[in-house]
Amino acid sequence: MSTMDDEKTLVSSKPHVMFISFPLQGHISPMVQFSKRLVSKGIKVTVVTTTSLDITNSNSINIEHILVDTTSQGKSSAEAIDEYLAVLETGITESLPEVIEKQTTEGWPVKFLIYDALMPYALEASQKVGVQGVAFCTHSSAVLAIYYHVYQRTLDFKSLEESSSVTLPSLPLLGVEDLPSYLNEMNPYTGLFTLCMKQFRGLEKAYGVMFNTFEELEGEVVNWLSSKWKIMTIGPSVPSMFLDKRLADDRDYGLSLFKPEGEACIKWLDEKDTDSVVYVSFGSLANLVQDQMDEIAWGLLNSECNFLWVVRDTEKSKLSEKFIEESADRGLIVNWCPQLEVLAHDAVGSFMTHCGWNSTLEALSLGVPMMVLPQWTDQTTNAKYIVDVWKTGVRVKAHDKESITREDITKSVKDVMEGTKREELKTNALKLKEMAIEAMSEGGSSDKNIDDFISEIVNPTTST
Repeated sequence: MSTMDDEKTLVSSKPHVMFISFPLQGHISPMVQFSKRLVSKGIKVTVVTTTSLDITNSNSINIEHILVDTTSQGKSSAEAIDEYLAVLETGITESLPEVIEKQTTEGWPVKFLIYDALMPYALEASQKVGVQGVAFCTHSSAVLAIYYHVYQRTLDFKSLEESSSVTLPSLPLLGVEDLPSYLNEMNPYTGLFTLCMKQFRGLEKAYGVMFNTFEELEGEVVNWLSSKWKIMTIGPSVPSMFLDKRLADDRDYGLSLFKPEGEACIKWLDEKDTDSVVYVSFGSLANLVQDQMDEIAWGLLNSECNFLWVVRDTEKSKLSEKFIEESADRGLIVNWCPQLEVLAHDAVGSFMTHCGWNSTLEALSLGVPMMVLPQWTDQTTNAKYIVDVWKTGVRVKAHDKESITREDITKSVKDVMEGTKREELKTNALKLKEMAIEAMSEGGSSDKNIDDFISEIVNPTTST
């Protein structure tokens, strides 16, 4: 037998797990990161994508592409999203069984499909060819609990007034403004609301539900959800060198849909004092209105703190030339950066964030206090937990749903960067950082859950 045949036999003898993610950076990154964790524990992994990805530092991960034509012309934003979601579902439903069967033909039968919870049709497709599925939630367990109550009609958003508060099992007292934005009847993206509700379609037929979180962070709601499904917390799904350091040289997610300006960012930070920089980023999707950009810009400048601000190329025209000139000595504006490296840098003292779940987990994992400026989706709920439950951040005051003032920005920066408030936030952030590291370290809560899942792959106790 040739060396190549020997290698194929060795690889094909490994238990094989397939992943499929919703095609957004914030969904792809944690799933690919978790797949690297499984590879490190001896599992064969195939990642199925609907977009062209170059996954680095992951030579052991097999990549399969499903080509989906999602071109939309002349449609409104809401119509285009609805059309995109419909085409994506059709493409995955038709193609995924063939991709799974191809692996079997090549000697790599798939034991489990780990599918993005927003894609229940992937579970249905895998079951047609006899493969069990595991839902992977890229939002918090608290958010799924809220969606579940809406799905079960035990929470009727339409009946709530603006001043209402909501009491739900295992969750803190929530205001209407703390609920995910898709629940608002004024939400124009009805397709996205439907998408969130579809997570429960056939979920009782899945092997279980994985969350990119850890028990110490969301223990009460995780326990409550465990009465509904088999729940596995497997996070934070953050590159290992920023947590337990058990995966050698694992310093990034291994993929990006954007081009980071890493060297310039880190070199600039190296020249700054410890805890002197405010890092500002609102993720890959948020589009701030002109007034918001103006107030944030001048609020940062008036705070007299150094700042590193990620502004996408499509947003840079909203920054005035006067601001760019006057902030040149204290600010660096880039179109993207290696966020984990930035958050881990000694010069960074706080993070102004939109509260996307990945960004939230990264800041918690690295012990960085936050200023929260949620925009939509689950970000409002994440902000509630950051400020009122974990007490690792402050909310940038909003006078209504969109408007903020430069005075609000300046005050929040000073609260997080100076004085007794900062000491409280930093202490709480560092405690959660240690809990996150412990969860992913050998014998930690998430590590145990991962090992238990691997045991099920290798020696299944349930029928497929």
